[in-house]
Amino acid sequence: MTETSRRFRALVAALLIASLPLAAATARAESPQPQHAIAMHGKPALPAGFTHLPYANPEAPKGGRISYGMVGSFDSLNPFIIKGTAARALWDEEWGNNLWESLMVRNRDEPFTLYGLLAESVTVPDDRSWVEFAIRPEAKWADGEPVTPQDVVFSFHLVKDNGRPKGWYKRVANVEATGERTVRFTFTDDADREIPLIVGLTPIFPEHAVTSEAFAKSSLDPMMGSGPYEIAEVRPGTSVTLKRRADYWGKNLAVKRGFDNFDEISIEYFRDSNTHFEAFKKGIFDYQPETDPSRWQTGYRFPAVEDGRVKLEAFETGIPKGMNGFIFNTRRPVFADRKVREALSYFLDFEWLNQNLFLGAYKRTSSFFEGSELSAVGRPASQEEKRLLAPYPDAVLPSVMDGSWHPPRSDGSGRDRANLRKGLILLQEAGYERQGDRLVSKATGQPLGFEILVMSRADERLALSYVSVLKLVGITVNVRQVDASQYWERIKSFDFDMIRFNYAFASLSPGSEQNFRWSSSAAETQGSFNYAGASSPAIDAMITALLSARDRENFVAAVRALDRVLISGFYVVPLFHAPAEWVAYWTRLAHPEKGSLYGAEPTTWWAAAP
Repeated sequence: MTETSRRFRALVAALLIASLPLAAATARAESPQPQHAIAMHGKPALPAGFTHLPYANPEAPKGGRISYGMVGSFDSLNPFIIKGTAARALWDEEWGNNLWESLMVRNRDEPFTLYGLLAESVTVPDDRSWVEFAIRPEAKWADGEPVTPQDVVFSFHLVKDNGRPKGWYKRVANVEATGERTVRFTFTDDADREIPLIVGLTPIFPEHAVTSEAFAKSSLDPMMGSGPYEIAEVRPGTSVTLKRRADYWGKNLAVKRGFDNFDEISIEYFRDSNTHFEAFKKGIFDYQPETDPSRWQTGYRFPAVEDGRVKLEAFETGIPKGMNGFIFNTRRPVFADRKVREALSYFLDFEWLNQNLFLGAYKRTSSFFEGSELSAVGRPASQEEKRLLAPYPDAVLPSVMDGSWHPPRSDGSGRDRANLRKGLILLQEAGYERQGDRLVSKATGQPLGFEILVMSRADERLALSYVSVLKLVGITVNVRQVDASQYWERIKSFDFDMIRFNYAFASLSPGSEQNFRWSSSAAETQGSFNYAGASSPAIDAMITALLSARDRENFVAAVRALDRVLISGFYVVPLFHAPAEWVAYWTRLAHPEKGSLYGAEPTTWWAAAP
């Protein structure tokens, strides 16, 4: 080897050695680091080391009891399976995840950000192709056994194989314990950016105390959890009593300070809404979210309100109002034609209903994301929305695209002639003609008619008011009221023509739940919330776009585009929403000064001093 060659090799070696620290530093910089929280878009609002969630009072006193009232009945203590009707407030974001817990928990004062619960940290790469959770060493089951990564792996397969069907399961390629306290989920190439957060919110069960066979059955036998409460008493179909665990492992966590304040939680069931309300007036239960505006204005004139033992309070919210409406089951031939569905929207006189049934207290709902920046109503489509919708030129009506569309408005007479005429023209275009006092299909000779399935007297009254106008134009409609158990069984199997339903759990960060509500696959999956049977490539594409958006601007554009497609499909006759969240409660309860974006948060309330 020549001297020149030796010098050249020495120079190359020196350069390689010198580059090693830089390469290592670059690798460390690119390697994802454990974090205390994960946000769907942007960064978490609360820093590491925060002391409590902003809508909780960390000094809230412990003790006493709270009683919730529910309408209907229950025959199961397992809310994760299709079989049976489970009792509320066991695993319920509104009433509390009291028995079981998830790896992370939502801060309901942000659009969609999770902070550690069973997990002390979360690690996720920029492309979100996987997520790894580190389990807190202090996390314990109710029997004192530690929560392990193996429990997480077991729980995923348990719910996937036996629980309610959810489309995101198939996007998990692998789940495995990667260490003594770490577990990793690896996702398929078609997974969206929300899946790491959805995984963080799934329930975790103890492998040593729960079997697949028992889990799959509708049962009144309680399953062990790690949560702050345990079941103390069950009266089948009537009530469930929860008792706070003195040895609950997580009571000092920041995400738990100011929560779980009652020693006892009682969930009482009543056969119908009238019995339910009378029970509240008698003080049988404490907390009453009110959805009937006429009752809110006139029904609370009883002694306990007048002497201050019951308080009425309106809580402002910062989230979309949700879609409340009469839902068409488009699987039924009568509703297969979009023009028929559009025509039927002209026969609902909201102005008359609002004034005569609800004393003018409601506002008309027009968007599936009403009252938020996510709504497309009144806004022309942006360039990004137009780009997303370009492959589907027939999916959105021109008036919806340019922002000029709104639900039909009437003169409030209950029989607005202009609206009746517009609806009849659409029905004629759809192939119907008037024969005597009925509308009949010219192709089949079948009269136009259907059934509205309802569960409560309030919904029956609303449906009958709608039916009175439908009969004017020759449409035969039957309103059938059934008990709660039969109602929920029928809608789970899509055995109905039309129902009144409220997609109330709206969010500033809609995500994979939109698949469960509106996707083509959910339309064929019993137990999903796609009651309308919507099956549209445009809907599927907009859901994919909102799930893959990396910044807020593109996310908002995708949600508005979805809103436009849903509105144009006329899957719903929109009804109304309350301007605020109305809550009546006995003053033996107290609450923090500040609510969350979602309004009242009863999981943070406490027993008032006598």
